Amino acid sequence: MKVIVVGCGKMGSGLALELSKKGHSVTVVGSSTEELSILGKGFRGETIVGVAFDKQILEQAGIERADAVVACTKSDETNALIGRISRNTYRVPRVISRLYDPRKAEIYRTLGIQTISATEWGVKHAIELLSYDQLDIVAGLGNGGVDIVRVEATELLIGKKIVDFTAAGEFSVCGLSRQNQTFLPTLGTVLQKGDVIYFNVLVSSVKQFKHVLGLL
Repeated sequence: MKVIVVGCGKMGSGLALELSKKGHSVTVVGSSTEELSILGKGFRGETIVGVAFDKQILEQAGIERADAVVACTKSDETNALIGRISRNTYRVPRVISRLYDPRKAEIYRTLGIQTISATEWGVKHAIELLSYDQLDIVAGLGNGGVDIVRVEATELLIGKKIVDFTAAGEFSVCGLSRQNQTFLPTLGTVLQKGDVIYFNVLVSSVKQFKHVLGLL
């Protein structure tokens, strides 16, 4: 996975180092070489010095090929701008923005941007959000601990019942689209080819969710 991390404070550097260790291609954009120095000599990714929301800088970082962008500068406004550019202009599949003011969280999510806060928890949560891989996050709920995820029925899912994908308190089906009609399925509804399923998923239960879907 190709990830661009914009901002290299405690959270940005921690996330970049962790993702790099996991084998992902990581590019970090910082405002100065001094800011980027926190990564240390052992960082295996790329670094770029420049204005965080400059399109030329983002393109130099490879945003047109990026699987994810994480904006974690010291400014909520800058993070929101980077998130919107990434989502709307470059159609980056996964966009996460660091949030200092939780009152703005709902606004971010209506724009299709995931939000995280608190450095230590934020790094962990960002990695969990990025780990969805083959899943499409439609929206985040509340404080970001629960996501609505869109999944197209694969060969492995066809013929199974909704009850097979329900784990109380962790994930459940909240809607099903079939032949251009969306409805609330029962636990006994059998999945068919072409179905699109919408799930409520607890972020901390992503691994178990993916295992049940056969994505691990």
